Amino acid sequence: MSNKKKVVIVDDHPLFRQRLAQLISYEADIEVAGEADNANDAIELIRNTSPELAIVDIRLKGSSGLELIKAIKPRSIGVNVLVLSIHEESLYAERAIRAGATGYIAKNRSVDEILLAIRRVLRGELYLSEKRTSEISRSLATGEVENISRAIQFLTDSELKVLDLIGHGHKTCEIADRLRVNAATVDAYRVKIQEKMNLRNSAELQKVAVRWVGERECSVRREPFQATNTSTRK
Repeated sequence: MSNKKKVVIVDDHPLFRQRLAQLISYEADIEVAGEADNANDAIELIRNTSPELAIVDIRLKGSSGLELIKAIKPRSIGVNVLVLSIHEESLYAERAIRAGATGYIAKNRSVDEILLAIRRVLRGELYLSEKRTSEISRSLATGEVENISRAIQFLTDSELKVLDLIGHGHKTCEIADRLRVNAATVDAYRVKIQEKMNLRNSAELQKVAVRWVGERECSVRREPFQATNTSTRK
């Protein structure tokens, strides 16, 4: 019987899942028990394989990793969650931890860093970068909103979805259809976002949303799993 710790990978990019599974297969103490690209399949997979860890992306087919993490918790599924995402910690790390994750790391970190995060979370330890831990502590101490990235952290998950859709050029009616709510609800979200981000009008909201989406998509182009010289693998 294998003594390897079982992990499942939940990510909507097949190529990335394949690369991560290959990386893990080189390790003597960890194995991949299965993969999924959406929340429903992920919950079923976790139930069937009883892994010690779920490695989850923020963006999934039909939902988000945050919604999956929140869904796992009330079902009393005994699995730790590590979020592995293209998004930098400054935006989603604290949100993911609040949802129930045990760690967060960006996909553009090195192989050794990602494996360290996996092992830490497998042991039930919280994993965040030293920089992010310091920023969270400083934020809690001062309570100040210094820039757009900091302001975004105060948005709810629904407000963040609306901001993302605005940044991708969707109109109110289109956002309402995608979120399955009415236009008045979307308008209410827009007002809340403007208030929390200290924006004067819809034009400023549009400008900020487009810039934020653009910056995030630029980060996607950076190659994940950057090479290191310290690893010795097959």
